[in-house]
Amino acid sequence: MTILPPEPNFEALRLRLARLRGEHDWSYDDLAARTGKSRRTLIEIEQGRTIGSLDTWHALSHAFDVPLADLFAALCEDHVAPGPDAE
Repeated sequence: MTILPPEPNFEALRLRLARLRGEHDWSYDDLAARTGKSRRTLIEIEQGRTIGSLDTWHALSHAFDVPLADLFAALCEDHVAPGPDAE
């Protein structure tokens, strides 16, 4: 039997980005300047219209000084950890 992983929680990832930007009190222009990514790309990611590329998330991770794994942990919010004790 094949057990598929749960769907990633892209909404939680989008909200994590919005919270981080708010905590730093950065505008989209500020974040674009810090990441080298376009303002439009950042808006589309934060508003949930696109997921964004790994390259963009890598740049965001450095801009916020947050490990990439910590950003992506939002994708697994409310997931049961895999392993022998998982249902």
